[in-house]
Amino acid sequence: MNSDAAPSLDQLRGLHLPAETGAAQGAVMLAIALGFTAALAFGLLRWLRARRRGSVRRAALRELAAANALPPESRRVAQAQLLRRLARTLQGDAAADAQGAAWAATLDRLFATTFFSAGAGRIFADGLYQRGAPEPGPVDAELARLFARIGA
Repeated sequence: MNSDAAPSLDQLRGLHLPAETGAAQGAVMLAIALGFTAALAFGLLRWLRARRRGSVRRAALRELAAANALPPESRRVAQAQLLRRLARTLQGDAAADAQGAAWAATLDRLFATTFFSAGAGRIFADGLYQRGAPEPGPVDAELARLFARIGA
């Protein structure tokens, strides 16, 4: 017989894993379990954060609706107080303590807009008691729109 001939099928050995695979399989399973746990924890954290932001949004919209039922002068003061509380809740005390143009910039950053520095919302930064205040309707509508986007 020729030694270069291919072995027959009955001479082939069955498939088997190397002897030291037990430790490697355990490490792989541990890595999979840790990855799954981390993904689950991350998802839970995001869900809780979204839920918290949603409750802030609901509370802000509810308080804004209550403020909008007030006369125009009292309405602006209530809305300004609400904006301060909202900034304190979402960005901290330092952001809520800003004054003037810094306050307008803080609000613009908070809501990703230019309404407070370049629009009718300047009244909340320049002074609530100035004469010639803008009509309450457009300001109220824009505040409601901005509040609805909180956490979205």
